[in-house]
Amino acid sequence: MSLVDFIKGSYTEFSSKVEWPKWPELQSSTIVVTIATIILALFVFGVDSVFSKTIANTLSIFINMFN
Repeated sequence: MSLVDFIKGSYTEFSSKVEWPKWPELQSSTIVVTIATIILALFVFGVDSVFSKTIANTLSIFINMFN
């Protein structure tokens, strides 16, 4: 199979056999993904903040022990 045949087959597959989502379905999926991304980013930010403060406090305890 040549590259040209592969590209022709891919084009045929995408244009006639793939069921593309309708606009309202695409919009609702985009909103769901956006909200999930924001929630996940806030969660990661929170966990990172807690770990950073915990590490800073732990290090300050050790530094104060040796001073």
